[in-house]
Amino acid sequence: MTTDPARPFGRVLTAMVTPFTEDGSLDLAGAQELAAHLVDRCAHDGLVIAGTTGEAPTLSDAEQRTLLEAVLDAVGDRATVVAGVGTNDTAHSIERARDAERVGVHGLLVVTPYYNKPPQAGLLRHFTAVADSTDLPVMLYDIPPRTVVPIEVETLVRAAEHPRIVAVKDAKGDLGAVAWTLARTDLAYYSGEDMLNLPLLAVGAVGVVSVVGHLVGPRLAELIASVEAGDLARAREVNRGLLPVYTGIFRTQGVILTKAALRELHLPAGPVRPPLVDATPEQVAQLRKDLVDGGISL
Repeated sequence: MTTDPARPFGRVLTAMVTPFTEDGSLDLAGAQELAAHLVDRCAHDGLVIAGTTGEAPTLSDAEQRTLLEAVLDAVGDRATVVAGVGTNDTAHSIERARDAERVGVHGLLVVTPYYNKPPQAGLLRHFTAVADSTDLPVMLYDIPPRTVVPIEVETLVRAAEHPRIVAVKDAKGDLGAVAWTLARTDLAYYSGEDMLNLPLLAVGAVGVVSVVGHLVGPRLAELIASVEAGDLARAREVNRGLLPVYTGIFRTQGVILTKAALRELHLPAGPVRPPLVDATPEQVAQLRKDLVDGGISL
């Protein structure tokens, strides 16, 4: 687990899928097996559990609690376990944050409230209320393609005044806004959009919260190390090799094709829950080609 305040959650984290059995129930043994695989064999410093890729909107509060307990039991002594607790209801987000703290997680991921379209003042109130509710460090999740509302730079500057709001998972795609936020705050930035991992690291991100990390964790670690060493030529080379994987996993919803890829690799995954649908045979065939092009042996 990380002890570096500059990267409070580590360098390489993956937003882990939630394995289900064929009947759609939680596969807790599979979750433990996958978590251990990522941490022990794939260079992960941490895992985000019950985030978007973990199909959080389909998990009950009781399921989230049980899932967190299982993952913590499997890897909590050697990886940072971050719970995705954000919803579009501040009171419910606080309940989930307190529940996650009781279970023993190491940090919280709090997404911008979706659907409600709150103004910036509402975002700040929401984030600070959740941060006030526990003693855990908080990573904000800025992803306007899913939430509509971006977290503006001024709002991030204000949020950064809170002692427990320490990081941002960025999937906004606005490198200028990231640069300004980094110039005006001490927030640790994590790339939340795999195709932009390299440019975000070059601007000053300290790590990634990845989806393709399920498949290429050691290569992401090398990408980060190359940027930190100032070897941008090597970083570009690593990034070029990852492009087919980035593209392949995001031809449709990332969790759909990530679970398909994990099944191809005989790792725990299972089906997705409705309203998502599993990959078609045609999508799996294209995915296999993409992964092989990206250097993954199937």
